[in-house]
Amino acid sequence: MNNKEKMLSGLMYDSNDETLVSERKKAKDLCFRYNNTNPTDTTERKKIIQELFGKIGENFNIESDFWCDYGYNIEAGENFYINHNCTILDCAKIKFGNNVFIAPNCGFYTAGHPLDYKTRNKYLEFAHPINIGNNVWIGANCHILPNVTIGDNVVIGAGSLVTKDIPPNTLAYGSPCRPIKEIEQ
Repeated sequence: MNNKEKMLSGLMYDSNDETLVSERKKAKDLCFRYNNTNPTDTTERKKIIQELFGKIGENFNIESDFWCDYGYNIEAGENFYINHNCTILDCAKIKFGNNVFIAPNCGFYTAGHPLDYKTRNKYLEFAHPINIGNNVWIGANCHILPNVTIGDNVVIGAGSLVTKDIPPNTLAYGSPCRPIKEIEQ
């Protein structure tokens, strides 16, 4: 099994692998192009995101600056909105449902690192997926960690650090983020 296959399988992999480094550079080049394209040139911006993402609906808007590691591990549905300064470390799949709105300065991180410094210093890491349901609003300055699922119809309050799954129809916030109350539908 090569390092890309290990990465996509959630196993420990060498992040300095030549193929992975090349794929990250390609994604960074696309992000740079996107972030430096005139905001009114919606045709070119749409084309870049469609090339970058693994899957994206027809109706989306991603404000600059936007950065990701690979791009091809990001899937998003219809009516997808990301506000300014979003970072997505997509070493594993990140799936966003329909009608997902992300406020400024948010981060989604699938990558993790060994606690043992000797292993960590060899550039070994692992990645676990993130799944975001439909009709989700994520407030400003939120950070979503690996292996988290956020259910449908959820609101994550500003400044939250999401380390565990959040059930559907929930208002959740805090550091660590936790369900506060059910949202009636």
